[in-house]
Amino acid sequence: MEYRRILLDDAPVDVTVDGDTLVASDGRRVEAATAVHLPPVSPSKILCCHLNHVSRVREFGIELPPAPTWFQKPVSALNAHGGDVVRPANCHYLNYEGEIAIVIGATARNISLADAPHYIAGYSIANDFGLHDFRDTDAGSMLRVKGADTLCPVGPGVTTDWDFHHKAMRTLVNGEVHQDGSTDEMAWDMHYLVTDMARLITLVPGDIILSGTPAFSRPVEPGDVVSVEVEGLGALTNYIVGSSDAVSDEVGAQPTATEEVLSTALGGDWEFRGQRRPLPTDRSALPYPRVHPKFES
Repeated sequence: MEYRRILLDDAPVDVTVDGDTLVASDGRRVEAATAVHLPPVSPSKILCCHLNHVSRVREFGIELPPAPTWFQKPVSALNAHGGDVVRPANCHYLNYEGEIAIVIGATARNISLADAPHYIAGYSIANDFGLHDFRDTDAGSMLRVKGADTLCPVGPGVTTDWDFHHKAMRTLVNGEVHQDGSTDEMAWDMHYLVTDMARLITLVPGDIILSGTPAFSRPVEPGDVVSVEVEGLGALTNYIVGSSDAVSDEVGAQPTATEEVLSTALGGDWEFRGQRRPLPTDRSALPYPRVHPKFES
């Protein structure tokens, strides 16, 4: 079964999918193609696996760590199927990352790997967009890179009886396939990811875990249409729009286009890929905001 959340008569309503039609509990029906979708769940947190797909590891010419590494998107980044993804006026490296979202269905803490399926409500599609202009300062936390408003579309719905094994997944930009992967290339499966997180962080119903992306994440431009298709889950489509507002230069880290930024945003297309690692950015090369630190050396 697949359930979604839409705006119906100006109110959020939970619906189920009946072919091309969405059906509310009171019998009201709306065509899925014309419905205004909302995020299908309201998570308390969105937890994201850094590297999981072997194709992406090979693209970057690196090695997998012994266990997953993680970052977090704030819930204010949540977006929905059909929503606009906003690139600020002074940013240039907004990358898509087609992924599968795990939706938690029961409170989980210190669970066993064998029991993990009992804590999963279902699965959805996600696009883990990132503003790589900020990688020089946020490469560890990824907070501004991955956490800006609109950068976490999830949907269209949640499918409760989906088997994640041997499923194709791909990302299309303006109808052309850019990412073409499979769940078979994941180093850690969905049950492992849930079990890992629940060792130290209590997971509650509605929480979302993003499970990693295949190779060939690349920047997109305003006007582009990005769709993530996952076998058995459908398609999540979003529209890239440019904001007339720039990220403020009064305070905070500023967008850059250093080798750290370019090497990540361009992936295997970076001109020095396979030759050397990106050169570290010298502190003196980082642009200051207009308000400087109170204490400077």
